Amino acid sequence: MITVSLCMIVKNEEDTLPRCLQSVQGLVDEIIVVDTGSQDATVQRAQDLGAQVYTFPWVEDFAKARNFSFSKATQQYCLWLDADDVLTPQDREGFAQLKAALPPHIDVVMLPYHIAFDAEGRPTFTYYRERLIRRLAGLRWQGAVHEAIAPVGNVLYYDKTAVTHQKLHPSDPDRNLRILERQLAQGRALSPREQFYYARELDAHGRQEEAAALWEAFLAEDQGWVENKREACRDLSACYLRMGQEEKAFAALTRELAFGPPRAELCCDLGNWFFQREDYPTAAFWYETALQRPREDQSGAFVRPDCYGYLPCMQLCVCYYRMGNLALSQEYNRRAGAFKPDDPAFLYNERFFQSLS
Repeated sequence: MITVSLCMIVKNEEDTLPRCLQSVQGLVDEIIVVDTGSQDATVQRAQDLGAQVYTFPWVEDFAKARNFSFSKATQQYCLWLDADDVLTPQDREGFAQLKAALPPHIDVVMLPYHIAFDAEGRPTFTYYRERLIRRLAGLRWQGAVHEAIAPVGNVLYYDKTAVTHQKLHPSDPDRNLRILERQLAQGRALSPREQFYYARELDAHGRQEEAAALWEAFLAEDQGWVENKREACRDLSACYLRMGQEEKAFAALTRELAFGPPRAELCCDLGNWFFQREDYPTAAFWYETALQRPREDQSGAFVRPDCYGYLPCMQLCVCYYRMGNLALSQEYNRRAGAFKPDDPAFLYNERFFQSLS
């Protein structure tokens, strides 16, 4: 059985940290908590739960803080979590199985990360993250924000346990933009991955023209991770829509086809494009295509599970109703209900169809 050091960086997390640490109790062999300037009881909470606590002056660089936390680890593997992450009871069992069976030559274990949920708690947005890193592999965090460790060497994708993000309070909405622009002001060039996320921050702050120009430059360069490029196409399309430039928005969507067969997320975006223009036959084509696309969880893509079942079925229900095909409309609503039997929209449609009979 491997041994694991939990390595965390925290600041003012007195309300979330105990929940996180309790969720991994008995699964890790060492707890390293690096405090970056808390003004609440975070440090005391960590110490009460058996953590070794270190301080690290915040220098607006998440990678530096995480690398410092890893430097304090002594076990075979480093597990990282944020204070508002947890392992559910089911995922605790899966993690215990992973820990018992993991071959010690594996350098990086990729685990699903659930970060958004529907009303019933089902994940609506998930992707794999590097979660367990062999300490002596020499891998380091890169990136002042949206930091990451490149999954190289012997990499294992493991789907029998996941980390769940359960945010209790909002983070500083300006933090990432401030960090990136501080680096630019200091004359530091952004990596392709940082350019992608900088464009996202600009867009979120209402600076659409700057965001669009940066995404265009990012896509034009033969650099950067293909998954970021796929996502950038759809982000750029939404950005152009907000700017009222519909032709450019559609062109940005179709650019994603240059990076491989369409995934269900793109198919749903294309379906929505035609749906909004009341071209229901073309919209139906793309929604039906979405239902045929396989999920590529282990590509590192941002996966929206609803796009592979529930969402296209609901949209097809509407498309076929408006095309006058009541039987097919009802059939797709039934199929949507198979994915989410307690969903209010499905139940509303069911009552509507019953009223017609």
